[in-house]
Amino acid sequence: MHEHTLALSAYLQDAVVACFGDAFAGIDPELRPATRPEFGHLQSNLPLRLAGPLGLPPREIGARLVDAVTVNLGDLGTLELAGAGFLNITWSPAVLAAVVSDLLTDPHLGVPTPESPKRVVVDYSSPNVAKPMHVGHLRSTVIGDALARVLGYAGHDVVRQNHLGDWGTQFGMLVEELLGEGLDDPPTVSDLDMTELLALYRRAKAHFDDDPGFAGSARRRVVALQSGEPTTLALWQALVDASMAEFDATYSRLGVLLTDDDFDGESRYNPQLPGVVDDLRASGLLTESAGAQVVYPDGFTGRDGAPLPLIVRKADGGFGYAATDLATIRHRVDDLAVDRVVYIVDHRQSQHFEMVFAVARAAGWLPDSVEVQHIGFGTVLGPDGRPFKTRSGETVTLTALLDAAEEAAATSYAGPEVVRAVANAAVKYADLSNNLARDYVFDLARMSATTGETGPYLQYAHARVCSILAQAPQQTYAINILSHSAEQRLALELTGFAPVVAKVADTLEPHHLTAYLYGLATALTGFYENCPVLKADGEVRQTRLALCEATRRVLSEGLRLLGIEAPQRM
Repeated sequence: MHEHTLALSAYLQDAVVACFGDAFAGIDPELRPATRPEFGHLQSNLPLRLAGPLGLPPREIGARLVDAVTVNLGDLGTLELAGAGFLNITWSPAVLAAVVSDLLTDPHLGVPTPESPKRVVVDYSSPNVAKPMHVGHLRSTVIGDALARVLGYAGHDVVRQNHLGDWGTQFGMLVEELLGEGLDDPPTVSDLDMTELLALYRRAKAHFDDDPGFAGSARRRVVALQSGEPTTLALWQALVDASMAEFDATYSRLGVLLTDDDFDGESRYNPQLPGVVDDLRASGLLTESAGAQVVYPDGFTGRDGAPLPLIVRKADGGFGYAATDLATIRHRVDDLAVDRVVYIVDHRQSQHFEMVFAVARAAGWLPDSVEVQHIGFGTVLGPDGRPFKTRSGETVTLTALLDAAEEAAATSYAGPEVVRAVANAAVKYADLSNNLARDYVFDLARMSATTGETGPYLQYAHARVCSILAQAPQQTYAINILSHSAEQRLALELTGFAPVVAKVADTLEPHHLTAYLYGLATALTGFYENCPVLKADGEVRQTRLALCEATRRVLSEGLRLLGIEAPQRM
């Protein structure tokens, strides 16, 4: 469809020149999808934009453009003047049929390979060792996985990185607690499940807060860990291994593509942190403030108007998150040779990342050719409109949330595989269909419905079309003529897949894809209700089966890009 739109745009540009002179050569008709079906398939407000410069009524301009263009349209479609001066374009059935026919022969469904593919790091999920993943990790994990899938499908070289919280002072506390409880066997520690790890963390934290002697030992244990003392290091590694096993199980349950090869722990960067500080000092960016080593990036001030510092090394000699994030940027630029880095992290970290990016650019570690983006996301809310918590006020674990989603799905579906697929679809679609920066309410009843804009509704649409095709199996599909308006509407929706994939890869806003798939499923429902497939004969039956197959392929691929399974039966 893209080439047809370009041709139409060129015809309109030529018409403007023919009617009003070379001064308007190259003007963009700004063709947009029609806002309502009765307005055709595309619209342009070109006559309205030309009215001021020309000093003519928009409808007069539009009428002259329609007369000039119509002779060139041929089989493309029809062009009409409407309203105060809008141009409405309706594609011909032949054009729509040709585009859908191309989808049936293109395994990549019309999504082109970029001329200059980029190497893109997608940094997402980022749980902490010895702590269960919670509802906040759901958003980072689901959003990041969808964006990584879309960017890869759009032709870019995607590097998934799970920036694991596996380093810091809490590990001195945890290891000291293990030793105090006589758990000095690394294989035994690595067998702990997340419930046991969380209990260990709570015991260690209470011990640390209540016992100054233990707290001192824990701090000394951090030094032992940083220096690589064998016993301490082995127990730390066992804690990491136990946590990673739990994380892997959660990712498998969610159908997320992260693997152990994608773990990029904070520990990796610990040896590089002194060099980060030294290089910032050498470049003249580092300043001492109350014993801490900080950088004051340009343009950042506190509420009092004073310059805002980015703390690189704390007054006690420890390194802040900023130092690790700066080292991570250096690795990604120097070693991974990236063109783009996308961070999927809570929106409350926006200023932190803006300051880190500014310092990295000022230090010359982040060249202008590398694009860095923080994709912040809002909070998951409970039915009361407040951040989602348990009745006791604790943060909801991701496991508990997924359990609840599966319990809701099990009331309507049978079989563990279908129940899990529907539960995941409900959770993921609800998350991805919102503008990422906004909060959203976690309402399982609404999210699990097979009517309305939900993940299960899209799965049901896919299963329905699979059922039709299963009753008329064939090897090849051909579209002959699209005579019914419901056929044409479905065909038009199908042409939108490639543009929406490109849009999400550019904007990193997956709600455009969810909205597209919902529109496609809605068009499929209209087609199903108005155009019998199996009872049709001859070319009509052949055409409608081809439309079903094209819809199945697009729905299946679109759902996969969202990380949602597309079951053939429900």
